Amino acid sequence: MPSRKPPEQSAAPSAGPFAVPSAVAAAPSALTLTVSLSTATRAVHAGRADLGGLGVHVPPIDLSTTNPLPDVELAGECYEALAGGGHPLPGGSNVYQRLWNPTVARFEQGLAELEGTDDAVAFASGMAALTACLLASVAEGRRHVVALRPLYGGSDHLIEHDLLGTEHTWATPATIAGSIRPDTGLIVVETPANPSLELVDLAAVVAAAGGPQGVPVLVDNTFATPVLQRPAAHGAALVLHSATKFLGGHGDVIGGVVACGAPWAARLRRVRAVTGALIHPLAAYLLHRGLQTLPIRVATQQDGAAKLAGRLAGHPAVERVRYPGLAECDPLGLVGRQMDGPGSMLAFDLVGGHVAAARVATGCRLIGHAVSLGGVDTLIQHPASLTHRPVPEASRPSAGLLRLSVGLEDPDDLWADLRAALDGLGG
Repeated sequence: MPSRKPPEQSAAPSAGPFAVPSAVAAAPSALTLTVSLSTATRAVHAGRADLGGLGVHVPPIDLSTTNPLPDVELAGECYEALAGGGHPLPGGSNVYQRLWNPTVARFEQGLAELEGTDDAVAFASGMAALTACLLASVAEGRRHVVALRPLYGGSDHLIEHDLLGTEHTWATPATIAGSIRPDTGLIVVETPANPSLELVDLAAVVAAAGGPQGVPVLVDNTFATPVLQRPAAHGAALVLHSATKFLGGHGDVIGGVVACGAPWAARLRRVRAVTGALIHPLAAYLLHRGLQTLPIRVATQQDGAAKLAGRLAGHPAVERVRYPGLAECDPLGLVGRQMDGPGSMLAFDLVGGHVAAARVATGCRLIGHAVSLGGVDTLIQHPASLTHRPVPEASRPSAGLLRLSVGLEDPDDLWADLRAALDGLGG
């Protein structure tokens, strides 16, 4: 499916009554690209506007754990600004890596530019990013979370067991409004959902949450990436990524990031500073580099996934294919309206259930049998046994479902591998 130029985007909305009063400014406008640029161009240059002034072409990696301080008074002011979740003071010091690191900041700014938000905050992993969002909400006295299944298994487990002092209500899009309490601090949704690829109308979720000034909506955008979907443009307050996946794209770095407005960024940086969930500068460098090739990777992977989805649908061993590019998987017509394409993730249910799924997962030779997704190589896994094993059985993916993350290989080669594994079920 051909990619389309994304519409002009506005900054992420305010968190409304849930925002902490703060004078923290957004990231410096000098580092922000004009909104008229295409996603492909923006991805190449995002978070790099300061390089010319530094006299370098490639972003430097600052590994300093501590930084020289000016006089004592200014040093204290610098610490106060950064510990409060703000940006460095002009002419001041970054003080300590747990408070600020320029290499990390470039990745954050790059991702914010792609998502169309004022700011972003990076973490050691996607789960650390979600943890920070929940803790920030609890800290403001809003411990109740409304969440929509399906979610990634780790996210589901964290919310289901209230591990961070939260309370939760599982809802559907139709029951969001009725699930909100006075102490509801977040609405959590993932679309496309992991692993079933179900789609959720984000504008409808935001409306049910009370609009942009209502309960903040957190969207896990890992599967779509900002190339295909920008939730902030639909009213989401927080856009979360397991940056390990598509943003990094090569299976060699773990990280998480939340794109948001300045008030939420200040909250999240405060949580990151005191919990120590910071990302290493080298990891941030690799993720920032990954953004440059993200659009071309996503486009190629998406083309391969569309071809495989069609071929899987015609195989007798396959009961059902779950892919947003298939009309039956997008009843609300969100591809083309909310998403610029169906993406490169798909799932399929096998007629033979668990036994067949296990044989296909281990029967592929070219396709790797491993968790994770979004990388250059194609991976297959059985969610009910692995990523979604912690999910309560009633809400767990079906035993016959396999999830496929399509990489950059020739789709004909991938199909030959899949077909051989599927054909082997008849033997």
